[in-house]
Amino acid sequence: MDGEKVSARQAPKLLPVEERVRTFREVNLGYKEEQAKREASRCLQCPKAYCMTGCPANVNIPQFVNEIRKGDYKRAIEIICETNSLPAITGRICQVEMQCEKACILNKKGAPISIGLLERFVADVALKKGWKKLTCKPSNGRKVAVVGSGPAGLTVAGDLIKLGYEVKVFEAFHKPGGVLVYGIPAFRLPKDVIEKEIKTLEEAGVKIFKNVFVGKTITLSELFEEGYDAIFIGIGAGAPIILNISGVNLNGVYTANEFLVRTVLMNAYLFPKYDTPIDVGRKVVIIGGGNTAVDSARVAVRLGAEEVTIVYRRSEEDMPARREEILRAKEEGVKVLPLASPVKFMGDVDKHVTKLETLKNQLTTIDSTGRPTPIPIKGSNFFIDADMAVLAIGQKANKVFTQTVPEIKLDIDGYIVVDYGAKTSLDRVWAGGDIIGGTATVIQAIGDGKRAASNMNKTLSKSMQ
Repeated sequence: MDGEKVSARQAPKLLPVEERVRTFREVNLGYKEEQAKREASRCLQCPKAYCMTGCPANVNIPQFVNEIRKGDYKRAIEIICETNSLPAITGRICQVEMQCEKACILNKKGAPISIGLLERFVADVALKKGWKKLTCKPSNGRKVAVVGSGPAGLTVAGDLIKLGYEVKVFEAFHKPGGVLVYGIPAFRLPKDVIEKEIKTLEEAGVKIFKNVFVGKTITLSELFEEGYDAIFIGIGAGAPIILNISGVNLNGVYTANEFLVRTVLMNAYLFPKYDTPIDVGRKVVIIGGGNTAVDSARVAVRLGAEEVTIVYRRSEEDMPARREEILRAKEEGVKVLPLASPVKFMGDVDKHVTKLETLKNQLTTIDSTGRPTPIPIKGSNFFIDADMAVLAIGQKANKVFTQTVPEIKLDIDGYIVVDYGAKTSLDRVWAGGDIIGGTATVIQAIGDGKRAASNMNKTLSKSMQ
């Protein structure tokens, strides 16, 4: 394989459509070894690695890809884990097409290197063979508490345990993982992958305490009294945004938070084996265009819905969801209705949703997101039959935690204010992930965690001198 020029980007094997719509098994089956080596051989090993500039975790992409090309997978995972503690996760769900792969120089002549699938391949090999171990420095005698076990919190834990800190993570739910376990379906991110990645952190010395609601079970002040030298807050946003339209309280109208938590975390799709019933309609509409909306649509298909339609106010090309996931959804029968905005939900005598009234939109000037602004067309109202609806239009800051620390500085929307180093207004308290700015991607949360861990270490190292 060494020296062989391979121009075509390698396509991963996918679970057949007729099988995937009846199961929550993983759809993208990844690369086989030969495919991975062929894909790695496409890398030009650029002197200036533009791909790395697009990676919030700062993974040395050319180096690990070159090790895959040579067949040294153990060295490849060592390189990745120097900066990314969760590669089997990021390799599956990271929006690479908007980050590292977007920056790949091969885009000028064709398809970029499939960086995400290569990372996933070597991470899976390493987990299977037991190679994925974090190299940790001797204890420095300092203790750090991490509030929340989502991607930001787990990253802080992984980065600081490697530097010799004693790290304890406090999770409010009965399973660690945050949005990884309650918000992303298994067909996109299998739960055993999350468990294995978290296990490597625990094997390195990270301790995780479940069913602990910091702010209620124990306060930040009490954590400091117990001897913690610093605290990281990575609690996510948590509160769903609700459409301000008539009929939103009708039966059959869910928020994506409720719909996905019931299904993904509480196994509603296995009812009655798991005591979590969920009433799925025959005709389902999903409001929104992000990954959560697409995930909700694909879950509805697997729960038996006959028709699933994503209603999005901009064009399909402007949907923030991953292109791959939109394509997979459409293969599975999901319809995308672009340029449409909800007006009101209509119901029957039992107050159960039956229709969604919408307005057609036209696109105008570019807004702050870099996308055209949708403007409703007067008199273009039309109706969609729906006996179930899911609101997937984002989340906002949940105030349950922040109300317990009134002294922490928040912005006008209730998010925790941090400086460039992810430091909050409180002494020895840092924060990252959705709680510092709203719904972000997993890799952005990981980037926040890395920035926070680095600055926590700098601050605490100075105090130890």
